[in-house]
Amino acid sequence: MEILNSIHPDVIQEIENVLKRGQILILPTDTVYGLVCDARNRNAVNKIFAIKRRDLNKPIGIFVRDIRMAEEFAELDEEKRETLARFWPGKVTFILKKKRGLADNVGTEETIGMRMPAYKLIHDLFSRIDFPLAQSSANISNEPTKTRIQEIIDEFEDESQKPDLIINAGDLRSAPPSTVMDLTKEKPEILRQGEVQIRLN
Repeated sequence: MEILNSIHPDVIQEIENVLKRGQILILPTDTVYGLVCDARNRNAVNKIFAIKRRDLNKPIGIFVRDIRMAEEFAELDEEKRETLARFWPGKVTFILKKKRGLADNVGTEETIGMRMPAYKLIHDLFSRIDFPLAQSSANISNEPTKTRIQEIIDEFEDESQKPDLIINAGDLRSAPPSTVMDLTKEKPEILRQGEVQIRLN
């Protein structure tokens, strides 16, 4: 388990290499530290579930670069595009009807949760890769999410299944999770109110 400082000059290159090798990394986001991998790689996604000891029936979502990438993997009409554009980049996850192209263990059989984070490191990474990132919070399932980097390192250090690379950006500000909005039904539905408060008419 390698640890690399987020301001290291080669950090983006190393992250790209890890992802393209089908490996797993922990990196900071605009909410908490997340476990991420290439969302098209079934074996890599399975490793995230193993590292977290997560129930395979509990789906994980993806990070996307922009609305164009979102449309590659989810069904969008003009109204949905406008909704995404209103809140992205930012702390809102949208549940959408899933298209082909993702690993079958990302999302559910029919739906996918996706978000475009407002975080420079992830933005810089997406300038170099053309695939979405499967993502889940960097913690063992049913344990609290953590924002302190040393607690995250300690949690995984002695595990038999562990991430290949941890990006150390220091401690993150404690913040509520992303808001989750379901756009798969006739009327949008808020499944979780997070830091971004959304009121539907």
